[in-house]
Amino acid sequence: MGLTISKEEVAELPIEFFAGRTIVVDHESKVEKAVADLMGHSKLGFDTETKPSFKRGQVHKVALMQLSTIDTCYLFRLNKIGYPDALDDIICNPDIKKIGLSLRDDFAAIRKRSDKKPQNFIDLQSFVDEYGIDDNGLQRIYAILFGKKISKNQRLSNWEASYLTEPQKNYAAMDAWACLRIYNHLITNGNK
Repeated sequence: MGLTISKEEVAELPIEFFAGRTIVVDHESKVEKAVADLMGHSKLGFDTETKPSFKRGQVHKVALMQLSTIDTCYLFRLNKIGYPDALDDIICNPDIKKIGLSLRDDFAAIRKRSDKKPQNFIDLQSFVDEYGIDDNGLQRIYAILFGKKISKNQRLSNWEASYLTEPQKNYAAMDAWACLRIYNHLITNGNK
């Protein structure tokens, strides 16, 4: 029997906050500096956000890509800047581990914007199995390991809005950062 936590138990936990810097990359002029900083790291947390669709058959392109170090999360607003080639320097880099969750959907979304093949990604959904964790949702994995809850309030918000709200930025940064924190914790401590 592996580790698991109920929805009710998660609901009782205190909310976690990302205490690092969140940098919105919403203009092409900001891409080079962001990518240069991220290229200096061997591991990054990864996530994407897409505007939710409430009509059958309506599909939106990925609007936001989050890449996080332990202290800084970059929010690339792909709906504003397109998909810069420089992002492939990270996404396709075999020397940089990208840690995410439920990556199949993210890869499908990226394929709509780039024809390059993502490399060196670790999907926490299967990775946590090796550590005896039965739950494979980000909120539950995080709760099991750190005793805190990740708020999901902004998940269905409009990621193509002219400006991202502070709660949207915090939510987006939190998800990418949490993936990296979970991975670092497990490879350093195992499941203690």
